Formats: sequence, structure tokens, C-alpha cells
Amino acid sequence: MTQEDDPRPPGLIASLGLVTRNAIALVLNRLELAALELAEVRNHLLQLVLVFALAVLLGGFALIYASVTLVYLAWAAIGWVILPIITVVFLLVAIGLMLYARALIRSGKLALPATMAELKSDRDMLL
Repeated sequence: MTQEDDPRPPGLIASLGLVTRNAIALVLNRLELAALELAEVRNHLLQLVLVFALAVLLGGFALIYASVTLVYLAWAAIGWVILPIITVVFLLVAIGLMLYARALIRSGKLALPATMAELKSDRDMLL
């Protein structure tokens, strides 16, 4: 008589084996979801890094040429006072860029929302 022919329900060990197999399948499913989202996050992060690097490079060249031109044109009129004025302008631009970068990070593209929601639902189901 085989197990398929036996009308009795499975025993404790067989039930624990089924629960373990299902738990492992759930963990693997969540790992696959996390891997997919990490690939998306990696793409967004690479785009952000590339855009930031290009902005820094081109912005640096533009600021150098603009500041040299401004100092050359304003030196005859106000002398050395132009240097602290340019410094303050550069400081304000840097603060603005930092606030923009923080807003990009807070936009939620790096937060893995689907994975976190599934993990929370799994935790709620298990507790």
C-alpha cells in the first residue's frame, strides 16, 4: 500500500516538511522580487550619478569662465569686492544643488516599495 492509496492525513513530520518547503519557496520568491527591484534601483542610481557628474563637469567649466569674465569686467569699477560677491553666489548655487539632490533621493526611486510591502505583508501574516 503506497502513500497515495492511504486515506489518512499526512503526519506531523510530513506537514512540517510541507511548511518548510512552502517557507523556502516564499523566501526565494521574495529574493527574486528584491533582485528585480535592485536592478531597477541600480539603473536609476547610475542615471543619477551620470547626470550629476556631467552637471558638475559642465557647471564647473561654465562657472570658471563666467567668474573670470565677471572679475575682469568688474575689477575696474569695484576692485577686490567682486571676489566675496562671487563667493556668495557660488555658495548659494551649491546649496541649491544640494537641496535638488536631496529631493531626487527623497522621490522614492531608491526605496524598493514593492519588496518592502511584500515583506511587511509576510511579517503581518506570520505574526
